[in-house]
Amino acid sequence: MSETIANPPVAPSPVEGKPAPTVRPPALEAINLTKEYGHVHAVENVSFSVTHGEIVGFLGPNGAGKSTTLRILSGLMAATSGRAYVAGISVAHFPDEVKRHLGYMPEHNPLPDEMRVVEYLKFRARLKEVPWRKIKARIVEVMELCDIRHKARSLIGTLSKGYRQRVGIADAILAEPEVILMDEPTIGLDPHQILSIRRLINSLRGRHTVMLSSHILPEIELCCDRVIIINQGRIVASGTSANLRREFLPRTEWRLLLHGDSAAFESLLREVNPGFRVSARGAPDADGFVELRLEGPTDDGSAGEAVLKAALSRGLWRVREFARIDPGLEQIFMAATKHGVDDALSPIARLRKN
Repeated sequence: MSETIANPPVAPSPVEGKPAPTVRPPALEAINLTKEYGHVHAVENVSFSVTHGEIVGFLGPNGAGKSTTLRILSGLMAATSGRAYVAGISVAHFPDEVKRHLGYMPEHNPLPDEMRVVEYLKFRARLKEVPWRKIKARIVEVMELCDIRHKARSLIGTLSKGYRQRVGIADAILAEPEVILMDEPTIGLDPHQILSIRRLINSLRGRHTVMLSSHILPEIELCCDRVIIINQGRIVASGTSANLRREFLPRTEWRLLLHGDSAAFESLLREVNPGFRVSARGAPDADGFVELRLEGPTDDGSAGEAVLKAALSRGLWRVREFARIDPGLEQIFMAATKHGVDDALSPIARLRKN
């Protein structure tokens, strides 16, 4: 097979005799990837693409198929069916060439305890075909970037979990690959170590394409430009946090601290916007303010402003606080994975499966 491009692009027609510009393939692409173990589907028809320079979060519960997908993309595991491409190069047909464009950090990073950090990186640089004249400078550069230069002469076996993760990331970026895959890079770290790894990942933005797998939701939300959610081996959602909020949580929640007749306020809500309702009510505090949780349509904020304006114009209530509560990635994740489970358990889905 001589063709390496996933989907050969159709270039625009030349203008005034000039050659048509070439279209760059995605940095990473999966097309209907499936991995079966007997009758068990570890991943099933997984498809997505990642553009150059993106940091994409690959999110899912334990056992969802994240590591299996990354192992297929890295060439460490063959898919039962489907296709995978790195920088337009087929992983199945040209695995050696793919590895020249790819850095991979597995979940359980097999680092040699008896080697010193600088020795290990030098060894890895030679395996990764870094030109001999560049090895020393490149090792110094990645150790600076990963903040491990002061550990250069330390035995890897004496390093903390956080520093071992930094060595793994240094290894992944050593040959300046276009694409970096990281499988659970913050697992087992304390909050300070997680913050350091997050800063390190953010420093790669724009220079590398990064796909970061995790089940730690805040890390994905803070590090990534976009998220892909996988559950039970299937992609159940993909997009930015804002787009996924609109898709899976089409209503907005508001927090209101109100002093006055709350029953009359509910009547006002129905009058101003029938889409609003009181979803929860607290007990009055020492000053007589009651916390109300309102549920309303998702919009640009104008509906909430109309409610507040109407309440203040009547002069019947005092408002201490009125704030929109945007759902976090955890709520989106729960809604998306529940949606995926419901689909999988539906009679139609079961018939398709069989």
